[in-house]
Amino acid sequence: MRNDTRKLYTGYLTQVAQLNGVESATATFSVDPTIQQRLETKIQDSSEFLTKVNVIGVDEQEGEKVGLGVGGTVASRTNTNVKKREPRSIGTLSSDKYKAEQTDFDTFVSYKQLDAWAKFADFQTRLSSAIAQRQALDRIQIGFYGISAAEQTDRTAHPLLEDVNIGWLQQYRTHAPDRVLSEGAVAGKITIGKTGDFKNIDALVYDAIQLLDPWYRRNPGLVVLTGRELVHDKFLALVNKDQDAINTLASDLIISHRRVGGLPLYEVPYIPEGTILITTFANLSVYWLIGARRRYLKEEPEWNRVSNFESSNEAYVVEEYGLGCLLENITPVEAVEPDPGSEE
Repeated sequence: MRNDTRKLYTGYLTQVAQLNGVESATATFSVDPTIQQRLETKIQDSSEFLTKVNVIGVDEQEGEKVGLGVGGTVASRTNTNVKKREPRSIGTLSSDKYKAEQTDFDTFVSYKQLDAWAKFADFQTRLSSAIAQRQALDRIQIGFYGISAAEQTDRTAHPLLEDVNIGWLQQYRTHAPDRVLSEGAVAGKITIGKTGDFKNIDALVYDAIQLLDPWYRRNPGLVVLTGRELVHDKFLALVNKDQDAINTLASDLIISHRRVGGLPLYEVPYIPEGTILITTFANLSVYWLIGARRRYLKEEPEWNRVSNFESSNEAYVVEEYGLGCLLENITPVEAVEPDPGSEE
């Protein structure tokens, strides 16, 4: 580490310590709740996807889901001559609880990288932003790939962070299997194509909406979350087949408007291949435990680096299972037919 870099890094340590009200950032400390909220906002803002879902601070490590604004219908009428009025919760109708598991976000930055950043006026911002962005990406990956919360994680056996925490898709598999469609006529897969279970992805999505509770099926916030592989397969037939000018124009509108089965389509990073999640963004949450973020900054000259040991207690929550469904193992069997009656 160069001397000018040393001065900047020392300033960074001093700033971190002052913000958290501790003497030194080089000993384990609890992140001040106000600073924790700022860090959470920074992590959320570093990802467009995370800005659309709920990222909520909670006071208890285990408890009832927050679910504000996700509940079912409330309009009614009561004959109060014979029956009292019965208010309905505006929160989630699901009864399962959450548990915020400790997640370690330990990182390091080499001396060479710090020296390269030292030339920039925003050295401290650049360093903290790099940490926040990586945490944001890991949260998304855990949300879609997470299957378990192992006491000892194994990055070699589970490179997609499957054992770090229980993600949204696994919550559906465990708590709402009747809202998960994973196979059709052929065991273990849903086939798309002329001879498949569905002629195209539009037909699959239209049919899958029936897995939602009736009062949610026309929710204006419903979206289709999937990966680029399925988007590519959906549009491949439109791009490659000989079509008249009207259909060609329609294919351009499909790509720009991005609608599938009448719903807005979002390509999401790290969503498993062959998977579609139909829900609202507001139905997906990441809970973080207030006052539980720990941090320790350590210089390791024997490795020519500085390390940031950081942990946070987190839970991945589906607020209302009836407001969504999961489609897995989607497999195109041939060129997919476009649906001329869809709303693309």
